[in-house]
Parts: sequence; C-alpha cells; structure tokens
Amino acid sequence: MIDFDSERQARQKKLIDLVAQKNDPFQNNFIKKHSVVQLQVYVEDSKSTLAKIKTNWQVAGRIMQIRNFGKLIFARLVDESGSLQILIDIERSGLDCLSKFKNLDRGDIIGINKCVLVKSNTGELTLLVFSFLLLAKSLEPLPEKYHGLVDVETRYRRRYLDLIINPDVRFVFRQRSKIMQLLRAFLNQEGFMELETPILHELLTGAAALPFKTFHNALNIPLYLRVAPELHLKRLIVGGFEKIYEIGRLFRNEGISIKHNPEFTAIEVYQAYANLETMMTLTENLLKHLVHKLFSQFFIIYQKQKIDFTQSFKKMTMKEAVYQKINIDFNKIINLNQAKELAKKHQIILEKHQETIGHILNLFFEKYVEKTLIQPTFIYEYPIEISPFAKSYCNNPKYTQRFELFIWGWEIANAFSELNDPNEQLKRFMKQTQERELGNQEANQVDEDYLLALRYGLPPTGGLGIGLDRLIMLLTNQTNIKDVILFPTLKPKLE
Repeated sequence: MIDFDSERQARQKKLIDLVAQKNDPFQNNFIKKHSVVQLQVYVEDSKSTLAKIKTNWQVAGRIMQIRNFGKLIFARLVDESGSLQILIDIERSGLDCLSKFKNLDRGDIIGINKCVLVKSNTGELTLLVFSFLLLAKSLEPLPEKYHGLVDVETRYRRRYLDLIINPDVRFVFRQRSKIMQLLRAFLNQEGFMELETPILHELLTGAAALPFKTFHNALNIPLYLRVAPELHLKRLIVGGFEKIYEIGRLFRNEGISIKHNPEFTAIEVYQAYANLETMMTLTENLLKHLVHKLFSQFFIIYQKQKIDFTQSFKKMTMKEAVYQKINIDFNKIINLNQAKELAKKHQIILEKHQETIGHILNLFFEKYVEKTLIQPTFIYEYPIEISPFAKSYCNNPKYTQRFELFIWGWEIANAFSELNDPNEQLKRFMKQTQERELGNQEANQVDEDYLLALRYGLPPTGGLGIGLDRLIMLLTNQTNIKDVILFPTLKPKLE
C-alpha cells in the first residue's frame, strides 16, 4: 500500500529540486498537435512500415503507469482519447532523457516533442521517446492501480480524481455529451429553435416543486431559482415563435435520492398548433432516434433487462393502470368519502390539500403502479387537481390532456395540451392558492403577467418536458443519478 504522507513529501522535494535547477515544473510552452487515438488510427490506416512512418508527432497526456527496468522504462500515457505505451531506452532515447524520466511520478503531465512509433517485443504499438517536457507536476499521489478509486463518497466529492482513475466514468460523460448533441440535432432537424429564459424568477410558477430562495440586493426583491421554464417559454409562443425548446438547469429544494438531485438538467419543448398526440409522437420518435443512434438497434439492456423501443409505446389512462394493477375502478367512484375509505384501507395517507378524488387516484397510481412500468408506457388523463397548466377534456373536465412517460418505473417525460384559456387559467391559479393555504408549499403562485400574455392569445400548443439526467441514466446503464452528474449535491463532509 502507498504511504501517502511520505509520497507527498517525496514529490514536494522533487518540485523544490526542479525549481532550484531552473526547470519550470508547470510549463506553458508546449502545443499538443496529436492525440493518442490519432497515432493509433494513423498506424492502422498506413500502408507503410513503422520504420517509414513520420516522426514529427507532438503528443501530451498524463503518466498513469511507470515500470522502471533500469536502462529502459515503460510507461502508459493517457489523454482524453485513450492510452498508449511509451518507451524510454538508454541506447535509443539517450541517458539524459532516461535520467529526466526517472524523476517523474505517476500522475505527472508531460508533452512529448521527439518520438517515433515502434512495436514492442510483444507487438504492442509503442511510442519511443527521445525528448519530452514536464508540463505539470502532480504533487498528490494517485490511488494504486489495482485498488483504484472505489470509495463512492470520494468519487463524487473529487470528481476530477474519479475521472483520472476510472476510464469508465469518462466514457459515461462522453456519452452524456453525445446524447445532448443528438437531442439538439434531432430537434433542430424537426424545425425547433433553441432559446433561453431566466433562471431567476420573481414567482414560484411552472411546476409543483419547493423552490430555492435568494435575494437581489440592488433591486431589493426576493427571487426564486426556477423550478421550470414553462411559463416563460409559453410567453414566447404567444410572441410568435412556433417550435422552440430550452435545455438547462432546474432547481428544486427537495430530497436527495438515487433519482433526485436538487439541481438537474431538463429539456422543455413547445410547439404551436399541436396537442397531446403531437407530443406523444415527438417523444416516441425522439427516444427511438437516440437509442438507435447510440446503439445501432432499437433496444437497450438496462441492469440486465431488455427495454424494447421497437414497438409503439404502450398507452393507458391513469384510471386504467390503477384498475389493471389493483382492481379498483375509479370510473365508479364519484363519492369523496368512498375514495377516502379506499385510501385508508390501502394505507395511503392524505395531506389536507389532497382530499379530492383526483388526488387520491394519483396517490394510488404512485404507490401501486408507477414502479411496475418497466417498458416504455404513456400514462394519460391526469386529474385536473395535479395539472394546473393542462387543458381539460371537453367531455370529461375533471381530467386533463396530459401524459407522463414511464420507463423502468421512472417518470421520464411529462407533456400536455397547454391550457390557453386565460379565465380557466385564473381559476386554476386560485385553486393553487387554496392549496398553499392548506399547507402545499409546492403549489404555484398567481402569475398576473402570464395571465395577461394569455389574454393576447396563446395558439393551441403542445408542451413536453424530459428529465435528461434520468434519461441518461437509462442510456448509460447507471443506477444512481450522481453517476451522470459531474458534481452532484452532497451533504457537507464531517471532519
């Protein structure tokens, strides 16, 4: 095992010696021109023998392994693109190069400016080094190769160290970046435009969530970090944009779990002259596109189980889903007392603001159904009580044109035909106000400016929101949201 204290002291001593010898251990005069993978691809594509391959490579990276055999040293150079074996041989590299390399430590960052590609005795592609520069001295010893960085707390708190040690982690975040690019490309191809709306809001609106509060000194006003960009984006639809989206951080002052982080990334998409069915089609096409682009097939393996994207996604109303799971038909429940008795019988606890049939139906769904929806499933016809911005059905006004998409028991997407009647929206806001008075801190506040915008006319609109962190968890086979967020929120470390 590494004695970290003595290792730190040894590295600090090397730093002092370098400075004393007028050798800058943190140079900034090397320009990297080639990546590790470029060298590997060049050799694979070249029809020349290695002896005839050009030698003017300029590569740089971190030293992750050193094997010192006295007169020759093998090491492993790692950059963002991959890793490559390097060789310093006293006969070919020279004594000066060998002596300088012997003073390096695992973790040091170097730039190689004179080298040639060769094959080792085992046939491995190797970079024979003639000259290099130390670009950054690593003063902290890295965890041992064979034990790695396995402490979860350390991995999340020191993500930079996690990325250095664990190539699989780097791959997850490269995939995350790729997913974001594919997402934007798909929507742009469909004619959507990416716009940006404020993160600081004067009111709590747009979603049922507890906010973070802050204060602006110059304006002398309290502000919220946004829980959703919804109402600002719909203002833009009023203003004349017809197909728009925003990708950004949302902030909700709620619990932390394997599926929840207080700040997370979401996308919201709005399309004028569209409705619930339009958003269902868009959502299904988008997810199938992502899966196929990432895996060249229409299914994924998540936690050893196949999730199939080849077929049309299953569709059920919330009432149908509850009936199929626990044989309770909410179509026949028209009496609130009857609904309360059923809730009591099934150990469902009601808050004061949840004493309606719609709230109780949703609580049954969350407790008994949600976790069972493994394959992609649209659940639609949500109660009006929990859908303040969704248009109601004309023939069934207690339920709204809203759906949520569930995969692996997780809510992945939320969408609806947007409510565009300003008078009805005011009524919904007032209902939310009543819920706040009954203790629901997540209820929306009345947004007078949004109501004014609706009075100018919001065209029939479909809206869609997707929690991107959960989607990325599925597409990268991760079980904890912290593994797809570079710097997740953590409890303060106890000293």
